[in-house]
Amino acid sequence: MANTKGNRRRFGSVRQLPSGRWQVRYRDPLTGQLRSAEDTYATKRDAEVALTLIEASIVTDKWTDPDAGSVNFADFAATWIKDRKLEESTRERYATVLRLHILPKLGGRSVGEISPPRVRAWRSGLLDAGVGEPSVVKAYQMLRAILNTAVDDGLIQRNPCRIKGADTYDVPERPVLTVPEVFAVADAIGPRWRALVLVTAFATLRFGELAALRRRDVDLAARIVRVRRNQAELNSGKLLDKAPKSAAGFRPVAFPAEIVPAFVHHLEHFAGQGPDGHVFVGPRGGRLRRSNFRDDWVSARAKAGITENVHFHDLRHTGNTLASQSGASTRELMTRMGHSTTRAALIYQHMTSERDRVLADRMGEAVRQALGEQSPPAPSGTGVARPD
Repeated sequence: MANTKGNRRRFGSVRQLPSGRWQVRYRDPLTGQLRSAEDTYATKRDAEVALTLIEASIVTDKWTDPDAGSVNFADFAATWIKDRKLEESTRERYATVLRLHILPKLGGRSVGEISPPRVRAWRSGLLDAGVGEPSVVKAYQMLRAILNTAVDDGLIQRNPCRIKGADTYDVPERPVLTVPEVFAVADAIGPRWRALVLVTAFATLRFGELAALRRRDVDLAARIVRVRRNQAELNSGKLLDKAPKSAAGFRPVAFPAEIVPAFVHHLEHFAGQGPDGHVFVGPRGGRLRRSNFRDDWVSARAKAGITENVHFHDLRHTGNTLASQSGASTRELMTRMGHSTTRAALIYQHMTSERDRVLADRMGEAVRQALGEQSPPAPSGTGVARPD
């Protein structure tokens, strides 16, 4: 039997065990049952300090059940996905990230066993295995969200996902086709997909928005397409229409008169019939999929002399860049692109803004005036001769 020699206090008690170490006992604030602390202590003083800390955590409502973290992480994560209100495509994407990148290393552990060192080792393992940084970031974001819920549920006291900068990554700059290059690819891809290329470039719609576009969404007289839905493709190949990601996704988008003839020709020869007919359909009249024209896109890109690995989605960059160069404000770019935040719009403005060059020219003018209209001297050691 354990040595009953101990010390009873107003809250809990400490007692010495036959091993010589000291044990802390207290009443579980949830059940009222007597329970022992997880650890034992070398001295009575250490045990009393530990008991005082436990009492403080209960009084300040920061106490968590030490056994709560024993819940299996894989089971908790599966329930987390199940209980969330998600679009079918999003639910499928979450399940895929969980299955491929999170559960292989962490699925067999309890929630409480996922510590900061284990999170760091898990993330490093994914990167070392060659998993792309965007995929690792998404997996980390999902793991953090799951464990945030575990904190809210009182299973753990603090989220172990605390790696600074692990939830972001630098998006590599994608190529931007010039207007002549866009038309060269559109001509090379053939009549069926010509309008698709031009509308993507100059109305800057996403592929899912293009695939869900209906005849009644197109107003040729006003040169406007109205985005009302977005097509998603599940891993099973099933296609479904859903609402845009945010309220900003519902929007009218104007397009230039220069692509109206191509649009008219497409509607007359290739679009589905009736007001609800899809504007862009597959070669056999079915729903538009990326696979419908992937080979045609690669071939047309080569015929047009485009040597860079330009993706179909990159066509949007041309239109967004032109809109920015044409003086679109941040809010106008956000509206046109269907974004609810300024980040993407600011990227285009920084890429294309002429304002900084105007300021630099004015600075140069001030320099010339200060020098009495003389050209400024060339930097020493550059080997650059000054103009006469």
